[in-house]
Amino acid sequence: MSRPTSFYYAFLVLPRDQREAMIAVWDFCRAVDDTVDEPTVTTANAEGVGAGKASLEAWRTELERCYAGHPHTPQGLRLEPWLRRFSLSRQPFADLIDGVEMDLDRCSYSTFDELYEYCWRVASTVGLICLEIFGARDARDYAINLGVALQLTNILRDVSADLERGRVYLPLDDLERFDVSTSDLGAGRMTDRIRELLAFEAGRARDYYRRARAAMPAHDRGALLAAEIMAAIYRALLRQIERTGYDVLSRRVRVSRRRQLIIALGTWLGARLHVAA
Repeated sequence: MSRPTSFYYAFLVLPRDQREAMIAVWDFCRAVDDTVDEPTVTTANAEGVGAGKASLEAWRTELERCYAGHPHTPQGLRLEPWLRRFSLSRQPFADLIDGVEMDLDRCSYSTFDELYEYCWRVASTVGLICLEIFGARDARDYAINLGVALQLTNILRDVSADLERGRVYLPLDDLERFDVSTSDLGAGRMTDRIRELLAFEAGRARDYYRRARAAMPAHDRGALLAAEIMAAIYRALLRQIERTGYDVLSRRVRVSRRRQLIIALGTWLGARLHVAA
């Protein structure tokens, strides 16, 4: 794995082949995402956007090479064997690249329906890939809803960092509803209106965690243990944001590695006890 991730402890509970496949998928997807996270790649910089689009086109070509059996990049070389081993579908990877490209075409979303499409493409697609690795192909609705929940949590945590890149993922009609402007957010000072806005967004994320849990097929519960650890860690992040009074403007809220490990162990133990019962 090329960088630290909050999913690290979730990967550890997987059998070796699934774990290695997940790491390969993760590294490929992160490399694609990094294409639009360079400081010069913003919608206000035409040259940066052009370079970003060219890089994404190169990743589309690399994806085709992976499925043809002759990848070129280190990420593609690691991923290609697992595409065959787990018969991974091509479309979620293609949809993810399209989702990442949305960051080059726009810097904000007018409505939640528009934002939902973005969340689906950049996060739920990864969940659908995970299902094929986990062997839980009946859990599509679970994966889609959990992906949206995780991405909404990321958006809430990263409000300040995204503003620095010229991006506002909070739906603009929500800002209008709570009488908050992008300039208010950029000022970096918490106000009652901003806190109410962020509490509303946190509630929406919680709703998608609930939808995911309700959509989990009982017969796939064991196969989805890694996903449930991911969900538990991100729900803890959401609770941490709430405990700070939603102050994501002056700090980056984190769940410590130690706390992540405790959550992973607790989720694993809960699953074992459920099976035993």
